[in-house]
Amino acid sequence: MKQNKTSVRCDELAEWDAVETAARIRSRELSTGEVVAAAIERAKALDPVLNAIPAPDYERAMVRAQSDVRGPLAGVPTFIKDLDDVAGLVNSYGSRAHMENIPKRTDKFISKILDTGLVSLGKSAASEFGLTGTTESLAHGPTSNPWKTTHSPGGSSGGAAALVAAGVVPMAQGSDGGGSLRIPAGFCGLVGLKVSRERRFTTAPLDRLPLRIVTYGVVTRTVRDTAHFIAALDERVASRRLPRMPLVEGPAKKRLRMGLIVDTPTGISIDPEVRASVIAAAERCARLGHEIEELPCPFDGQTVEDFLMYWSVLAWGTIVQTRLQRGRSFDIEQMEPWTRNLARRFSKDRRGAFSAFKRLRKQSLVWDRLFSNYDAFISPTATAAAPLLGRLGPDVAFDTAFQRVRDYFLYTPVQNVTGDAAVSLPLGMSEDGLPIGVQFIAPQGEEARLLELAYELEADGAFRRRPLWPELYRAA
Repeated sequence: MKQNKTSVRCDELAEWDAVETAARIRSRELSTGEVVAAAIERAKALDPVLNAIPAPDYERAMVRAQSDVRGPLAGVPTFIKDLDDVAGLVNSYGSRAHMENIPKRTDKFISKILDTGLVSLGKSAASEFGLTGTTESLAHGPTSNPWKTTHSPGGSSGGAAALVAAGVVPMAQGSDGGGSLRIPAGFCGLVGLKVSRERRFTTAPLDRLPLRIVTYGVVTRTVRDTAHFIAALDERVASRRLPRMPLVEGPAKKRLRMGLIVDTPTGISIDPEVRASVIAAAERCARLGHEIEELPCPFDGQTVEDFLMYWSVLAWGTIVQTRLQRGRSFDIEQMEPWTRNLARRFSKDRRGAFSAFKRLRKQSLVWDRLFSNYDAFISPTATAAAPLLGRLGPDVAFDTAFQRVRDYFLYTPVQNVTGDAAVSLPLGMSEDGLPIGVQFIAPQGEEARLLELAYELEADGAFRRRPLWPELYRAA
């Protein structure tokens, strides 16, 4: 890409986070139209490398940019995950079965997200129905990790993470039903916060699940971007059970008692680089004055199996729903083997699924007891850094893929079950130059505690990140 005046200006804007972008627009240093046009230029240049935008919406983005956009994040460009309805834009759910699905209405919760002032440039890639921890759908092909394009950006919000890590946009919307914000954040060197269940950051259909595990949020490059977004959205989605989310703007003085978890619930070994990164993060917290105590993993392999059974129920439900929507035109072969085989696991053991539900619901009591003695917990986000594309891909034999997914993503699903808050922070780096995320967990309603800690670690120089977009521009 030639470094002409326009591209240099475009590159400069790519360095700004969402808070700075919104501030510069408010000060009239730049217009929303200029900011959005620059982001579209970056998207067009980088998507051939990333393959993260299955449905661009550039023309309508420019129309919105020329209107009177209001809100605390007014004018900040973003993307909406390809699992959520935006009127007039294909919502494929990452599936070949929905390639012609064009909703007439924008989901009410997505509208609330956009009401913060964000300007959507289109859809970001996701795994089929968000059912796995990589973004390599048969519908759209594999999405690449900007740090190393031969590797996965994680899933299911992998497209969002790739676009933010590459500097296309400063923040992108995603959702988290088993780690789907935290895993991509960990793999792509970003901040990924899963809010408490009772924040009600979710769509109406997902809020009616037997276990309400899915919450919405964003992936960002800075702690303040996440803090500003969460506070802005909470004003628009007032919880009946939790106090209003404050705007957290820096570290707290209070020191925390933190439990360190590096053992796995199944007894497998985690990657030594991940283990070292988590321990190093705990040691840094100790140097900052926090009290750290290493603990055995507080949940076991049965909890992992129970969650995967619930995941199988969700796969079965998506097939049933798609069959009802498509009628005679439905062809189950359009569903990926991963989705079909997950659904079969539930069909073969429906009684076992109900037993799994009962055990999962008891996890909240386990963690409530733990939080009576600790303010927060530290754990890996995943058991290894980002895998090579194809290792968890849709063409892998199901039994092999199932074991790999199970072993990779042991830590994040529990907080979806309990409803507690959790965040992945970019605190480690592999020898191969891939980010390693470290997860911090707090009780329901204590997102501020996690953000204060994240601010402190960010200010202490703990975050492992570097600008990636210039290299990608040259590759493009």
